Amino acid sequence: MKTFQFKPKLVDTLRNYTRSDFSTDLMAGIIVGIVALPLAIAFGIASGVSPEKGIITAIVAGFIISLLGGSKVQIGGPTGAFIVIIYGIIQQYGLEGLMIATLMAGILLIILGVFRLGTIIKFIPYPIIIGFTSGIALTIFTTQIADVFGLQFGGEKVPGDFIGKWILYARHFDTVNWWNVAVSIASILIIALTPKFSKKIPGSLVAIILVTVAVYLMKMYGGVTSIDTIGDRFSIQSQLPEATVPSLDWEAVKNLFPVAITIAVLGAIESLLSATVADGVIGDHHDSNTELVAQGIANIISPIFGGIPATGAIARTMTNINNGGRSPIAGIVHAIVLLLILIFLMPLAKFIPMACLAGVLVVVSYNMSGWRVFKGLLKNPKSDVTVLLITFFLTVIFDLTVAIEVGLVIACVSFMKRVMETTQISVITDEIDPNKESDVETHEEHLVIPEGVEVYEINGPYFFGIATKFEEIMARLGDRPQIRIIRMRKVPFIDSTGIHNLTTLCEMSQKENIHIILSGVNPQVHAVLERSGFYTLLGKENICSNINEALDVARKELGVS
Repeated sequence: MKTFQFKPKLVDTLRNYTRSDFSTDLMAGIIVGIVALPLAIAFGIASGVSPEKGIITAIVAGFIISLLGGSKVQIGGPTGAFIVIIYGIIQQYGLEGLMIATLMAGILLIILGVFRLGTIIKFIPYPIIIGFTSGIALTIFTTQIADVFGLQFGGEKVPGDFIGKWILYARHFDTVNWWNVAVSIASILIIALTPKFSKKIPGSLVAIILVTVAVYLMKMYGGVTSIDTIGDRFSIQSQLPEATVPSLDWEAVKNLFPVAITIAVLGAIESLLSATVADGVIGDHHDSNTELVAQGIANIISPIFGGIPATGAIARTMTNINNGGRSPIAGIVHAIVLLLILIFLMPLAKFIPMACLAGVLVVVSYNMSGWRVFKGLLKNPKSDVTVLLITFFLTVIFDLTVAIEVGLVIACVSFMKRVMETTQISVITDEIDPNKESDVETHEEHLVIPEGVEVYEINGPYFFGIATKFEEIMARLGDRPQIRIIRMRKVPFIDSTGIHNLTTLCEMSQKENIHIILSGVNPQVHAVLERSGFYTLLGKENICSNINEALDVARKELGVS
């Protein structure tokens, strides 16, 4: 097994870096920084923290992910996927609980990378990923309804669950503020129409500037004072906070560990998906394990400076690529641009209407939903549809922690089921056709199996599910041959249950005076069986390299030529 090597893409990039490359990356980084600004503010507020915390996350985590990551063009920062999780943690454990959970998630991500599990994460079934993202999108949309319609709840606390929110909205829908509705609709229309006029300038930024100016003028000269702005709800600090480390206690760690796993798994999935999509566009190959370690470091340092969980952001990464970014320098520039905005322009953010940010997040949730893909997956086999719907409804009705835990279990069970279906066990009692075999050495038309000998062919991995299947086949046959030859030439690996199964079979066979011979054991399986002490029970003379040798041993045992 290869050992982990930490190789940030920045190191390779700088070897042949030119002034022309820097000019391109500089422009891409500036544009991405501007694109990230409204999203960072919106994600911060929607997550239940102050707006500057979203920007701090984009600065700190974005800088580290570009500096140390395994992708040339990945842009890191807060994403919509974490909104639901962060909001739930703050409601239950407060900001300190969020800090502890994020730190633990960072450590878990580093462990995933160091143990080279980055490639495994990419094998999570597609229906589970779509179920997560579609469920998260619907949940984000639900959290924005109050600001879109300007609903007033009279001091009543908004429930954390999906159904509870909609019940509350229905009860208070008579408090709709139509000015808020107009602001939200205007924001959505501007975002939708901007690409028709400009591919470079993000619609969300155009919407925030135009709508903020319009609302400011209406307040100053039109007497419209019922539209809430960021400044009405938050006090904004235009500086990086001092580093603080939370006090850890075992009870907090134990309670927050499942949530930390959720953050780590979701962050790993989203960042590696983003990096994979980027590879396809720029024709590169990212290092999954280095990327996970960088994501882990970012999620350890970000909360120390007041940030929230971060991961690779597909939309911002694609913006980087589309504007010419081809190295981690562009991501570093994006973080510096955001830092300058935080220090010099952040006080202006207090004039941004909450309904405008809600409109931005409605568009984000729509783009994130992938409803066309979701609809297409419903035409797939029933097993995939079941997995998709279970993951989706668990994400929406319960929470993402439950959905990810169940989704990963479903993924494992689905994988094992498919492996079991590909592994076949057959029984041969008469003759073997050498034309269909790769390990038969004979000039005869057929290789005859002596009377009293049965040959069992295992084709595929011999693990716990197949071990049980093998036992069932033998029990069903119910006969007692003198010799059983087990052909394992097509068994790529064997686990402890398979070894236990073979050991039990040998012990039971010895009691019944049935001789066991193994044929065609590959070197990897051979080494595992030898380390387990299995050969002490069976005897090395009964381990044969091919079926000819096995049949020769069988004939000697029977006393026939």
